[in-house]
Amino acid sequence: MGKPAQGLVLCLALAAPMVLAAQTQPYSPAQNGDDSGLLQEAMELFDLANQARAQAGVGSLNWDPALAQSALEHCERMAATGPISHQYAGEQGLQTRAAQAGAHFSLIEENVAVGPDPEAIHEQWMRSEGHRANLLNPQVDRIGVAVVEARGVLYAVEDFSRAVPVLSRSQVEIVVSRLVDASGVVVAADPSAARAACATDEGMPRSSSGQEPGFVMRWQTADLTGLPRALVVRLASGRYREAAVGSCAAVGVEGGFTAYRVAVLLY
Repeated sequence: MGKPAQGLVLCLALAAPMVLAAQTQPYSPAQNGDDSGLLQEAMELFDLANQARAQAGVGSLNWDPALAQSALEHCERMAATGPISHQYAGEQGLQTRAAQAGAHFSLIEENVAVGPDPEAIHEQWMRSEGHRANLLNPQVDRIGVAVVEARGVLYAVEDFSRAVPVLSRSQVEIVVSRLVDASGVVVAADPSAARAACATDEGMPRSSSGQEPGFVMRWQTADLTGLPRALVVRLASGRYREAAVGSCAAVGVEGGFTAYRVAVLLY
């Protein structure tokens, strides 16, 4: 059985020069109306990020409303507090915050900053090795950005993730069955034996007809675009005529990290 997918969190804070004055007031969401984020500035950072990724030859990022909501909640906290941070006392961490906003992912990372305008903030991120690595990471495909104004400067948060679709057990089995079918091995209609195998770490569950499989493959992954190499080799061997595909609850996955546990039996 393969190892459970591991999430990665890279949280690097960048503090650009701040302008503080004794007479300035701390940020309050009411100052900017119901929509406390500065959407135009956030979208400017979104565009700058994708321009930088295009120049670097990595894929563009899609806007993720859940990540944007998570970023906004944290950005408002930064603006209210003053000094920037990735987590304040009493605040949930990035993974939990994004999950509570509705994001599902196999990888998540974050950049935070304060500066005079979007261009300056993006420029500083690009000059920082860690922030640049987050922004240009070819493994992420989603982004949510928030900007809040306070004390004469802009507070900014970029949350990046590699999104994972939310699939039911039956949907996972359909996706994997199509991959197995493509090898020429027929997938049985009854998934019960494979589901039973999925829920255990070992053993060779028999089918409803009492047949014992010749090979069992169990694995857990966030990526259902391909099959494990060992299974591909077995399918290509010509030794098997039928397969059963089953899915069950993933193991060791918390928060918004999303993965799928699968078993394939070959007969």
